[in-house]
Amino acid sequence: MVLKTRQQTILFPRRPMVMGIVNINDDSFCGDGSLDSTVALAQAERQLQEGADIIDVGAESARTNRMAISVEEEISRLKPFLAKWPELRARFNMPLLSINTWRPDVIANVLPYGGDIINDISGMPDALNAKICAEHGAALLIMHSVGQPKVAHTHVNYESIMNTLDAFFEQRINMAEHAGLNRESILLDPGIDFAKQCADNLTIYRELAKLYRFDRPVLLPVSRKTVIGDVLALPALERDAGTVACITAGMFRGAQIFRVHHVKAASQAVSMLWELTQ
Repeated sequence: MVLKTRQQTILFPRRPMVMGIVNINDDSFCGDGSLDSTVALAQAERQLQEGADIIDVGAESARTNRMAISVEEEISRLKPFLAKWPELRARFNMPLLSINTWRPDVIANVLPYGGDIINDISGMPDALNAKICAEHGAALLIMHSVGQPKVAHTHVNYESIMNTLDAFFEQRINMAEHAGLNRESILLDPGIDFAKQCADNLTIYRELAKLYRFDRPVLLPVSRKTVIGDVLALPALERDAGTVACITAGMFRGAQIFRVHHVKAASQAVSMLWELTQ
């Protein structure tokens, strides 16, 4: 399997990649965000030192109990980070940069300044983001969700979550390809906790291998998720052990990328599990 991004081509199978989360906002659910791009860059540097292969930077929290920021504000938060990223990237082993945003106006404005992947949590309701990524040579991470981002969808029910994901990704991949995006520049995210109940999330972890018929890298967003809190009855900052358990389950079922807050623990877990399974 091949993943083509703006500056690199990644070949799978390989040791799964760890994606570190950097928030340029002041309302992250883990309280680790900052509006200061210098702080965000320092956080990215620390995560790269701890083994991150990808940095996922976002300027707006996905929390549904917070108002959306304006397009202009999101762009203004991201640009200083993007301006300094090449210096940071050059000091490490060519890490990838993922930009966590979903609004086409933001994507069109920030991609000229850099970014290998667009992490789109919108569920790709149309082909515009795929078209913009194709124009700039960026990869697109398509996440399953239902409805508008920043709006709670806590009572959505599925007859079969895996059948729903299968049909969703089939349609979205076709839409992206028709917009000009190379299939090898598409990643998939089953959208843990997004418009899903605890049972849905657990089913995804157990049956993740069903998504591999698409022959695209699957990112599993495991970090401190609500499903971990539901199972263990723990607040967000106490869910790192549960996160490692989810990484373990994901690796045994073939996930290629894990999105995490605690990069050091995740990187060590992935490296150890990789050696144990070779």
